[in-house]
Amino acid sequence: MKNLTQEQWKDALEKDENAFILDVRTEEEFIEGFIPEAKNLDIYKGQDFLNEVEKLDKNKNYYVYCRSGARSSQACALMNQQGIENAYNLMGGITEWEGEIAHQ
Repeated sequence: MKNLTQEQWKDALEKDENAFILDVRTEEEFIEGFIPEAKNLDIYKGQDFLNEVEKLDKNKNYYVYCRSGARSSQACALMNQQGIENAYNLMGGITEWEGEIAHQ
C-alpha cells in the first residue's frame, strides 16, 4: 500500500492506463457524489467486501478512496493481503478532493 497526497494520486491516476478507481464508502455516501469512473465496494460489508476483492484483477493498479482516508487505508492493507500489490490510498479522501465529482 502506498499513501498518496491528493496531487500525487491525481497525477498518477491520469498517467495510468491500467488504473481502477475504488470507492470504499457506503452506497449512500457514494450516491451523494463520487470520483468519475469509480466502482463502489463498501468496506463495512466485511466478508462480502473481501469476497469482492478476491474477484478483482490483481494486475490492475487500484486507486482507493473513502471520505477521509481511514477506511481506504484499511482497504488497501486488506487488498495487499489478498495479493493485490498496487493499491494507492488517497490521503484526505474525497473530503479534500478538488477534482471532478460525479453523481448518479
